[in-house]
Amino acid sequence: MAEGDEHTYRELESSPIAGGTFSAQLVPTVAALLNQRQLRIHDLGGFAVASGPGSFTGLRVGLGAVKGLAETSGKPIAKISMLEALASLAETEGMVAAALDAGRSEIYLGLYFAHPAENRTTLIDESLRSQAELLEQLEKHPEATLITSDEAIANLASAKKTRTELVRRPDSALIGRLGLRKLLAGETVTVEELDANYIRRSDAEIFHKGARS
Repeated sequence: MAEGDEHTYRELESSPIAGGTFSAQLVPTVAALLNQRQLRIHDLGGFAVASGPGSFTGLRVGLGAVKGLAETSGKPIAKISMLEALASLAETEGMVAAALDAGRSEIYLGLYFAHPAENRTTLIDESLRSQAELLEQLEKHPEATLITSDEAIANLASAKKTRTELVRRPDSALIGRLGLRKLLAGETVTVEELDANYIRRSDAEIFHKGARS
C-alpha cells in the first residue's frame, strides 16, 4: 500500500505472502493492511498490479483478486509488465532489452525505448526467446542495453559484448511507483480489459493442442 503524487511516492504498508498460501491469504492480507491504516477499500485511489510474465497460478490468483477489489470499489487499475518494470530501471535514454529467465532454457525478452528523464518507457516488442534467439536479437540491436536481474542471462549476453546492467528483480515498491504514474496519467484498464501477460502458453494449453492434433 502506498501514496503519492506527481513528485512523491511513499510506501505505507507491505506484507510478504508465502507462495504456498498465496491464494488463501492475498485478500485477507489486503484487508488487514487496510485495517492497520483505518481505511476501507473505497478510500483507495486505484490499484497497481504486475501482469506478468511469471507463474501461471500466481498471476491468475493475483489478477483475480485485483479484479474483484476493483469491481467492488469502482477504482481504476494500472497494469505493469515485469519486463516494463525492468526496462524502467535503465539509467540512460535509448533502446533497452529487458530479459527474465523463463525456465526450460528460454528467456522472456522485452524491447523498449527508455526515457529516464521522463520516467517512462515505450514498448517495442515482448516475446519468448531461446538463448540462441536472445543472442540474435542482441546482435540485431547492438545499440541496446541489456537489463536483467538474472546473472546467467547477463553472462550469456557477455558473449556479444552487450552493454549490460544487472539489477534487482522488480519488487512491489517499483510496481507501485510505476502504477502510481499510470494512475495519475489516466493510463488504466477496466476489470474486463485486465489480463495476464503470460507470453508463454500454459502446459495445459500446450497438451490440449497436442491432443487435438
